[in-house]
Amino acid sequence: MTQKPIAPCLWFDGQAEEAANFYCSVFKDSRIVHVDRFTDNVPDPDGSVLFIEFEINGQPFQALNGGPEFKFSEAVSFSVDCKDQEELDYYWDALLKGGGEPSQCGWLKDKFGVSWQIVPRVLNEMVRDPDRERASAAFRQMMSMVKLDIAPLEAAYDGKR
Repeated sequence: MTQKPIAPCLWFDGQAEEAANFYCSVFKDSRIVHVDRFTDNVPDPDGSVLFIEFEINGQPFQALNGGPEFKFSEAVSFSVDCKDQEELDYYWDALLKGGGEPSQCGWLKDKFGVSWQIVPRVLNEMVRDPDRERASAAFRQMMSMVKLDIAPLEAAYDGKR
């Protein structure tokens, strides 16, 4: 892997390898790059994971088993740009699998507590429209949703709702 200048490092309490494998199962263009295993603070290929590097769609990530001191919050989230409703539904369902929690406006927490925004690409186009009335209608519709649904967003944007 060519080192990129910034890689998010996710802090887990013993779940780094499980999380990295989960994310690599959800995102098709992903892979585990490197795993550091330690036992009693000594490198050991058969020990538990201390640090793991993985890629999702070419974006490097790191996961660290740092202990229980820190928890995830919505202050940091990962946004998934979806080309259509089918892709949006796939990521929504996959990231909720195993104990995730839906939130609102296309946000969810996966089973590890990591926050994700599952967003249709067309929504960004709508809310950035110079016609502020149309953009606001789409935004208001989004604010009323849990999982985003493109058809009602487009209906609101087109003044049909």
